[in-house]
Amino acid sequence: MIFKSSLVRQIVVGVTLTGSVLLTQTAFAFADDDARRAIVDLRQQIKVLTEANQRARIQLADQIEGLEQEVARLRGEMEQLTRPGGAGNAANAAGGGRAPDARSQDPREQSAFDQSMETFRKGQYKETIQNLTAFMTLYPDSALAPTAQFYLGSSRYALKDFKGAMGTLQAMVQKYPTQQRAPDALLMVAACQIELNNRPGAKVTLQRIIKDYKGTPAADTAAKRLPLLQ
Repeated sequence: MIFKSSLVRQIVVGVTLTGSVLLTQTAFAFADDDARRAIVDLRQQIKVLTEANQRARIQLADQIEGLEQEVARLRGEMEQLTRPGGAGNAANAAGGGRAPDARSQDPREQSAFDQSMETFRKGQYKETIQNLTAFMTLYPDSALAPTAQFYLGSSRYALKDFKGAMGTLQAMVQKYPTQQRAPDALLMVAACQIELNNRPGAKVTLQRIIKDYKGTPAADTAAKRLPLLQ
């Protein structure tokens, strides 16, 4: 009888140990499946992030290329403005092709405008803002006023005063909608809106450039930038 009880206890212990081993193996199996799923999920997340990073790099490259082209264009214009007679050329452009009467133009007006363009060319944007603000106060009806207002907004943008730049440039376009710099001013307005996280507003501005200034370089640039905001 004692032998049977001992045998029964051994069998029970053996079954218990076997069950424990099986449970442990099952737990390991479940843990292994969880680990595999976690690895698969992690790989998928890495893939998504990699693809998003690649798209962002492509978009950034396009934006940098556009900015480089814009900087090159502005440098060329600055060189023209700083040459002898440059202000007269700018006035011609600002007047929509109407040649100004150089004999009746105030030399002080030319000097004030040239000084502003010189500080802009040197990257002295705070000084440019001061100079252009004074210029526009003294010569509000100048043929150079639209150009002065454009570079006033550009200087504020360079200083990351995006709200100030946007207000200046929008006022310029409203007052001089047919001036040759109007579409470029709107491009900068769209850039300000993007910086201020107003992407819907930027889309509307780019669409306006494409519609109202069709055939201009600014319209071509707007058409390239618009898909990046979709």
